[in-house]
Amino acid sequence: MNDDDRGAGRAVRPRRADARRNEKALLDAAAAVFVTSGVDAPVRDIAAKAGVGTATIYRHFPTRADLIIAVYRHQVEACAEAGPALLAAGETPYAALGRWIDLFVDFLVTKHGLAAVLRSDSAGFETLHAYFLDRLVPVCAELLDAAAAAGEIRSDIEAIELMRGVGNLCIGADSDPRYDARRLAGILIAGLRLPR
Repeated sequence: MNDDDRGAGRAVRPRRADARRNEKALLDAAAAVFVTSGVDAPVRDIAAKAGVGTATIYRHFPTRADLIIAVYRHQVEACAEAGPALLAAGETPYAALGRWIDLFVDFLVTKHGLAAVLRSDSAGFETLHAYFLDRLVPVCAELLDAAAAAGEIRSDIEAIELMRGVGNLCIGADSDPRYDARRLAGILIAGLRLPR
């Protein structure tokens, strides 16, 4: 029996909780740096924000593209998990929608540089985009449905329409520091409200 045969029957050990926490902290730090400095920010800035050495980042993410994709997936998951959590927190559905849209704007601003990084890998980009839609459109729809059912907003907008509208409002955020995508998205969300 060779080593491969002996290892085949072993269960793969899940990652330790502290390793998952450390990776989450690293990805949160990278996302924050990407928002303020773009995806080309120096790795040392990300390492400093995360409180780790640059070697730690390279050990987890050997290339910048690996790090950017991991941040992208991490933020998609954070947005996906935030929707139900905001609704369960007891706020009005409209308030939960507004807070979720703020998170979505932060995510969109962060991911702007992703397309340039993945330009040579259109299949990889398409896979990430499909993942984004599969995870976030249903969350946005749930928030919209809850706010419409509560009589807070109009009911004739689809989640994908709202997400595209917010996405279009985020386009100028990376090239003009005076451009406030969150404020504009807030105006868009305010336009959904039903008159009281």
